[in-house]
Amino acid sequence: MNPKALKTLEYNKIIDKLTEFAGSALAKEMCRNLQPSTDLYEIQALQKETSDALSRIYQKGAVSFRGVRDIRGSIKRLEIGAIIGINELLSICSLLDVCSKVKAYSRNDRDPDFEDSLEAMFQALQPLTPVSSEIRRCIASEEELNDDASPALFKIRRSMRQINDKVHAQLQTMVNGSARTYLQDAVVTMRNGRYCIPVKAEHRGQIPGMIHDQSSTGSTLFVEPMAVIKLNNDLRELELKEEKEIEMILATLSARCAEETEALRDDLDLLTKLDFIFARAQLSRSMNGTQPDFNEEGRILIKKGRHPLLDKKKVVPIDIQLGKDFELLIITGPNTGGKTVSLKTVGLFTLMGQAGLHIPAFDHSELSVFHEVFADIGDEQSIEQSLSTFSAHMTNTVSILKEADDRSLVLFDELGAGTDPTEGAALAIAILSNLHRRGSRVMATTHYSELKVFALSTPGVENGCCEFDVETLRPTYRLLIGVPGKSNAFAISQKLGLSQDIIEEAKTHLTKQDEDFEDLLADLEQKRVTIEQERDQINSYKEEIRELKQRLESKQEKLDLSRDKILREANEQARNILQEAKDYADTTIRNFQKYGKAAGVSAKDMEKERGKLREKMSTVDKKLSAKNAAPKKSHKQLTAKDLHIGDSIKVLSLNLKGTVSTLPDAKGNLFVQMGILRSQVNIRDLEKLDDTVITGGNFSKTGSGKIKMSKSASVSTEINLLGKTVDEAIMELDKYLDDAYIAHLPSVRIVHGKGTGALRKGVHNYLRRQKHVKSYRLGEFGEGDAGVTIVEFK
Repeated sequence: MNPKALKTLEYNKIIDKLTEFAGSALAKEMCRNLQPSTDLYEIQALQKETSDALSRIYQKGAVSFRGVRDIRGSIKRLEIGAIIGINELLSICSLLDVCSKVKAYSRNDRDPDFEDSLEAMFQALQPLTPVSSEIRRCIASEEELNDDASPALFKIRRSMRQINDKVHAQLQTMVNGSARTYLQDAVVTMRNGRYCIPVKAEHRGQIPGMIHDQSSTGSTLFVEPMAVIKLNNDLRELELKEEKEIEMILATLSARCAEETEALRDDLDLLTKLDFIFARAQLSRSMNGTQPDFNEEGRILIKKGRHPLLDKKKVVPIDIQLGKDFELLIITGPNTGGKTVSLKTVGLFTLMGQAGLHIPAFDHSELSVFHEVFADIGDEQSIEQSLSTFSAHMTNTVSILKEADDRSLVLFDELGAGTDPTEGAALAIAILSNLHRRGSRVMATTHYSELKVFALSTPGVENGCCEFDVETLRPTYRLLIGVPGKSNAFAISQKLGLSQDIIEEAKTHLTKQDEDFEDLLADLEQKRVTIEQERDQINSYKEEIRELKQRLESKQEKLDLSRDKILREANEQARNILQEAKDYADTTIRNFQKYGKAAGVSAKDMEKERGKLREKMSTVDKKLSAKNAAPKKSHKQLTAKDLHIGDSIKVLSLNLKGTVSTLPDAKGNLFVQMGILRSQVNIRDLEKLDDTVITGGNFSKTGSGKIKMSKSASVSTEINLLGKTVDEAIMELDKYLDDAYIAHLPSVRIVHGKGTGALRKGVHNYLRRQKHVKSYRLGEFGEGDAGVTIVEFK
């Protein structure tokens, strides 16, 4: 990519933001050297890495690489057998500590078989725990080794402490004893690494010993008394032994590290690359970025794209397409309407995408792989080079025309401006026609009406405009494709207070053709607004019809289920009745045959038996009546006064229970909450219930084994914890989850926001300990991203 386009489109500012997210110096260097690629497979691999890292960040949070230090010099010295110092060993230890943390971060507890584009790099990391542990054991700080780094060092330092104590004791005896009158101060000091006492010069002969120094005035001599010379000599010998032992320890540690130079080099490379990848993911998260789809057909489709350097809370998303139905887009409209931002958005998105960075747009936005991106944007006149605005732009245009081809994206801002309008428009049309014939993808902004006509009359060329509200004198920053823009100069001037007489006189200087063309544009704009309003209304009707259809299908499904149940029960009852009738008939026949044949049986006995049978038949009739004659419950017709918000009711048509969410309107319609379903029904379709009581089950029981459900039936599927402290939020969340679980909600949505992440972390820590929570996850794009958590119950 040419450096001029990178600078013009402010790609370097994106790189600066990316560099801030890198934790190590080597990764920051990789960020600063990141350039857009022209290889489709490399671009897709980079994008996949960024997406996988972003997914891990949303699941587990960010991982720090700040302890990764550049140890390449140390590795080279180790390879040639050199002994490295304490600082270098600590740098290696720091690298291995980060390696161990990153390795632990990569482990997936939920799915051991999970694998993405980063898993191989995580698996290849070698923490070398024995090496780092040995370095930590031996080295206390950047200036000192631990006493137990080796048995010899421990013995040497113990002897040094003992001799030090003897020296101090001997000198303190002299300082506080008979020699006190000969001393300048009652202190023990050190000169040239040996303990001395400050003796007055006039009493030099009173303290036998070796003079090591004197004060600047000469009045004080620093004398090493004869009594401690041998002790100081012994101490010096021990210091030399200590230095030699330290050198041996460092040599041993260096040899241990030298055995792992290949692993250390691999760890450094892998951690640097992972740091670089996670920096790209952090940048994506900061601007709500998504992975774009790439093609090599020159097709661009940006959905709700936001320029990444503008405030994401204020910038207006735009939809841009190029390369499918047309290859050249001419954008017109008033100044400050967003034309230049549209150009920069397309150019910067292309550079970011080809560098493996996500773009702040909706999912499945499309970008194409361009071998070159050219941009002539802004006023680049130069006094030093004697270039006017027109000359500067034309110089850039000439250089673009020398290199542009069918794999180029060309962006022009105010093409042909800065000279005579007639000649400028003619030049602009000729330049655009030349690039169009080459197959380049071109976007250009202009105020020339001739270019609007050129777009209307040329195949493969399309008009676009940045919408402007004349009533409020404010641009809406919406980019409209297929509609030429109007300058609105007269309307804006009139709103700003320019005299109507001057405006009318200005209109007389317009040609009839210009006036007709502006009227045509105004008419097109009015028709566009009308069509958009009608389209929105149609979409609203479609949504309403879809909801009604779903409700009707749900109602019909319930009716079908109810009908099947009634028929099945009726068939079972009929079969039971027939079976009983058959059994009674068989019994009757057997008895009458028995009594008819038996000798000496009286008619009275037979009549008694018939009475028993009649009683059985009567019992069967009662059972039949009880089974088939289910009495219909008549419900009282409710009025608006009978209902209050929170009342328990039954929706007769749906055979569902719920609670009143709103009071009836003039037509008797109101909203009812039935579990997670909230629906509008009529008061005539309702029957009022007492508070529902549930017994048994797995719920926590009261003394009577019952719990009230009137409250839990109206539980919302979402709780908002924004603005609360962690403690406040957890208290409210605890009560809410209990109510939601009792209400049999399958899942709920917790809104905690992004912020510093403290509230989200506190919520997740709480959810992790709840036995009735099956799983939880951060929201996906469109659900609230990392600002919400979705919880599913067991």
